[in-house]
Amino acid sequence: MSTKTHLFAWEGIDASGTPVKGQASGRTLTIVQAGLQRQGIQVSRLRVASRLTWRLPARAGKADPAGFSRQLATLLKAGVPLLQAFEVMSRSGCSASLETLLRTLGRDVAAGLSLADALQRNPMWFDALYCDLVRVGEQSGTLDRQLEQLAGMLEQRQALRKRVRKAMLYPLLLLVTGLSVAALLLLEVVPRFQSLFASFDRALPAFTQWVIDLSQALASHAGWLAPSLCVSALGLQQAYRRKPEVRVWLMRQALRLPILGMLLSQAALARFARCLATAYSAGVPLLDALATVAPTSGDPLHERAILRLRQGMGNGQGLHQAMAEDPLFTPLLIQLSAIGESSGTLDEMLARAASHYEDQVSQSLEQLTSLLEPAIVLILGVLVGGLVVAMYLPIFQLGNLI
Repeated sequence: MSTKTHLFAWEGIDASGTPVKGQASGRTLTIVQAGLQRQGIQVSRLRVASRLTWRLPARAGKADPAGFSRQLATLLKAGVPLLQAFEVMSRSGCSASLETLLRTLGRDVAAGLSLADALQRNPMWFDALYCDLVRVGEQSGTLDRQLEQLAGMLEQRQALRKRVRKAMLYPLLLLVTGLSVAALLLLEVVPRFQSLFASFDRALPAFTQWVIDLSQALASHAGWLAPSLCVSALGLQQAYRRKPEVRVWLMRQALRLPILGMLLSQAALARFARCLATAYSAGVPLLDALATVAPTSGDPLHERAILRLRQGMGNGQGLHQAMAEDPLFTPLLIQLSAIGESSGTLDEMLARAASHYEDQVSQSLEQLTSLLEPAIVLILGVLVGGLVVAMYLPIFQLGNLI
């Protein structure tokens, strides 16, 4: 009988019903399985562990509160109890991060916490506005309807964010590609032509000589230029994250740019109006809703403006009156808010404003893309074409140079 042991990888469920996995040593599969069963583990998969353990680092699952809300609302509307809904969702082939979240929520709710309090313990998934709306749903007995509204709001925010990123991606890739080609020409191609031009007895054209000087300067400083740019970028990123005043200043400068500034402003107002409409229609008091909606605007400049609205309303002003004192809020939003306050349909008016600004964002994105693409192509064409012309200009004038 062989006494050689092998390493086995196993997966199963422990006595508490939690999925577990690991590795164990043993002579045979049967012996290893018997040992795991004695530990209270029900083995679902057992195999010889691979000797090659190289693998890419696992990526952390991305939080998807919209998908979570939609699934949970569907199950609750079908009459499934909350704890059982968590179990059904965890068995439906969800991501590892969502499975971990569901186990945590199930444990907290089973221990006596409300769903809103359990959600509040997971700030990476759920913000304050989300938790407040869930709490309103629990208190009013309309949790499934609140979750559906939250799912719709989050899906619209995600769609808006995706449209902005998609519109910016192609021009950015085009710009990076063109600059990379220009750098390659300056660092690799121009020096080869320079060695050819060294045999000429006469001076090179001024444009060609300027390009050669630029290539030499770039090559001589490349050793510290690239690290300096990386350090500067990291420093700016840290300053943006840690210094609110830096974020406010950058956002203020961005809002002054043509088209892009209008796009950023409309996107922030769309998020603000959509979130405030959802919170107010759920029954959250307006002052409390403004406090939780402020961080969802997406930038610190509009966040501060929303908090100023709350302060103005606390001093006795109406919402539209407080808006009128801040230039970040457009006349259309102010007028719709005034109509909503006077007619008791503030949530409907805010939802209309949100839809309007979302449409405006789509139009601004199309306009920005239509302007950026030909402008970038033209700039890169002039840049790369100018380098090529500079290198071939002495060859075209070869008869005069030799």
